[in-house]
Amino acid sequence: MIGRLRGTLVEKNSPEILIECAGVGYEVTMPMTSIYALPELDQQAIIYTHFVVREDAQLLYGFANKVERKLFRLLIKVNGVGPKLALAILSNMSADQFVSCVRHDDITAIVKIPGVGKKTAERLLIEMRDRLKDWQAQQIHLVSDDGVMPEQFSADLSLDSTFISDNKGDAINALLSLGYKQVQADKAVKSVYNRGMSSENIIRDALKSML
Repeated sequence: MIGRLRGTLVEKNSPEILIECAGVGYEVTMPMTSIYALPELDQQAIIYTHFVVREDAQLLYGFANKVERKLFRLLIKVNGVGPKLALAILSNMSADQFVSCVRHDDITAIVKIPGVGKKTAERLLIEMRDRLKDWQAQQIHLVSDDGVMPEQFSADLSLDSTFISDNKGDAINALLSLGYKQVQADKAVKSVYNRGMSSENIIRDALKSML
């Protein structure tokens, strides 16, 4: 099991990144909330991972902190929720925002996430309610290796401001991979795009515009 990677951030092609560790490049799929927290390219990064082995693929999912990984692991235990949908949920809201939705039975916010229908949202609220009862206590035990609480990592949404010529296209592709339809992705990106924005900024603002 691969539980953590520490290395140089080589590529960011949301929702996938490439991180080089001891000469080996790992392709990792991450929720947008975690990608926002990554440093700039060629900088050192630490990613907490969840490794999935299927008959046709070996997949590595990454998270900026242990809190997001913990919630991801709880989500994929819900009947009908796989890694792709769990990533879509964590791309549209932070771990704490999702926990708040569950505690307040906020089905309206959850059904806005692509791929989450009313039945799935109801199932999430019911099954996650018991699993999140001691959420605060769980977070206390998920302190990072350098002693910083995960919430502090979540709050750091430092973005790579480097302009890439096809950032609009990258943002649209990222939204499509999260389950949004082409028309939705095109409209959302067009509504927030300004010249010079990084793809991560475009994706973040586009996601906010659809909530």
